[in-house]
Amino acid sequence: MARAHLSSIQARRTPRVSTASDTAWRIWRWVGVGSALSLAVLFARPASAVPSFAQQTGQPCQACHVSAFGPQLKPYGRDFKLYGYQSADRKSHEPPIALMAIASLTHTQASAPTPPAPHFGDNDNFAVDQVSAFYAGRLPQGWGAFAQATYDGVGRSFAIDNVDVRRASELTLLGRDSVFGIDFNNNPTLEDSWNSTPAWGFPYNGSALAPAAAASSLLDGGLSHTVAGAGGYVLWDDTVYLAATAYLPLERRFAGRLGEGTGVHSDRFSGVIPYWRAALIHDIGASETFQVGTLGLRAERYPAGDVSHGTDSISDWAIDGTWQHIGKTHVVSAHAIWMHEDQDLKASAILSGTRPKNHLNTTRADLSYSYADTWTPSVQLFRTAGTADPAQYAGGTNTEGYVLELAYVPWGKPDSPLYWLNARLGLQYVGYSEFNGSRQHAGDNNTLYANVWFALAPFGAKVRR
Repeated sequence: MARAHLSSIQARRTPRVSTASDTAWRIWRWVGVGSALSLAVLFARPASAVPSFAQQTGQPCQACHVSAFGPQLKPYGRDFKLYGYQSADRKSHEPPIALMAIASLTHTQASAPTPPAPHFGDNDNFAVDQVSAFYAGRLPQGWGAFAQATYDGVGRSFAIDNVDVRRASELTLLGRDSVFGIDFNNNPTLEDSWNSTPAWGFPYNGSALAPAAAASSLLDGGLSHTVAGAGGYVLWDDTVYLAATAYLPLERRFAGRLGEGTGVHSDRFSGVIPYWRAALIHDIGASETFQVGTLGLRAERYPAGDVSHGTDSISDWAIDGTWQHIGKTHVVSAHAIWMHEDQDLKASAILSGTRPKNHLNTTRADLSYSYADTWTPSVQLFRTAGTADPAQYAGGTNTEGYVLELAYVPWGKPDSPLYWLNARLGLQYVGYSEFNGSRQHAGDNNTLYANVWFALAPFGAKVRR
């Protein structure tokens, strides 16, 4: 599943005094929207299948995913991806098409002085965040694909979203069983099978109508869907994972045709953008799995698309780790990542007066507990800090806070009565102790995000019970 893109708005919000009638109206609005979402889940019209990967494998969603809903993977799900989306139940299936939709209600602690997006109010906004269609499953000649097209309900636009096409083969390397794969994708870290890296990291969805930090590294989603890459990976002896991909930036007009809004004054990139990944994996029996790794990329950037004074050089690298305990009823997962970015701003220093050299560090760590693949409370701590450069980050660089989330997944298990549909109901709270360099009024950006996430496949047979 794709993570919802967060749109950045002003760092400081103007508080609005609430009257008793305002408070009552907000309460009834939340109750009404919550009731509508619940009824939609309970009385949705049956389709004839489940999401297409489950349809292909004949397994329920919980076989691959923690809490029976993506994108957090269990070992079986990671293997399914590493082996090129090939596992199947040897039965004939219709085309592996899946559908997904997210609807939500967003409330921020202080109302914005202006709406966060056209067609929305200054607070308490209901939205259909996104509606996506996937081709997710096997292709001819041993290839497999995860390809997504999305309608953005906030931006009211269509776009090609995450695309990952791969082919994997088993081989013997240095006397050990290994897997080698070829991969094409449009988002660095998308090809990764661990939920500690940015493309699939917690929180797995978020509000596009909530404030977001002004500063983020290029590795942390800064190139998503605006590049095309080809690379390869190898998993040696279920212990050492190595991957490398070369990305090229999409030509601006072509990216626009794909729905990616690269404006006239958006950053452009020059030449090949190399990405690398290495990880060590260790399993203890069938219940414990550990992973620690490193990843990075380097890019040459034309700031604001201006090619008159050369490029800025951006170098990112990161350290990440994953731990999971997989029990029959209890699953505990922990993920952490630390990302460092060095910015050699040769061009920006001339064009906009930034410091010639900046740096940025981002740290995130999350812990989740899943009971019976149904109830999943999670917590994350995060911090971004770097060079205080008002010419580059007008509101400041440092942002820190926490995320609390409770998710409920009623189906997706072998005994689920609604085999044709899966859904995830989530309640998420994001709190800030510092926001864009300021601790004063940081809490004004605190966000409550209630959402329901549907997934289904319109073709094929139900999963094996």
